[in-house]
Amino acid sequence: MLIWILNALALIAVANYVPGIHVDGFTDALVAAFFLGLVNTLIRPVLLLLTLPVTLLTLGMFIFVINGFLFWFTGSVLRGFMVDTFWHGVLGALLYSVFSWALSAAATQLMRKQ
Repeated sequence: MLIWILNALALIAVANYVPGIHVDGFTDALVAAFFLGLVNTLIRPVLLLLTLPVTLLTLGMFIFVINGFLFWFTGSVLRGFMVDTFWHGVLGALLYSVFSWALSAAATQLMRKQ
């Protein structure tokens, strides 16, 4: 539950930094974070397996394309979360990963100290 809320906050932060990404509110960010989690759990492994030769040829850089596509796809499916272009999706996915990791690491440190 805490990770879900932190991911929603990370999504709001991404929307504030990238002009092509829009989140209408915290509730929409929660829904989008949940949906991104589902997409990354169910669809991403299949895409990674199908594109393994291209990923190996590009030394792993194609994973950025897959992440951007999934981020953009999520923005095109949900109402209240929009990603304008594919390239905004790539940048948004990259920043979302960084922000989500930083917030999760900070929460883990705070939980250990208690």
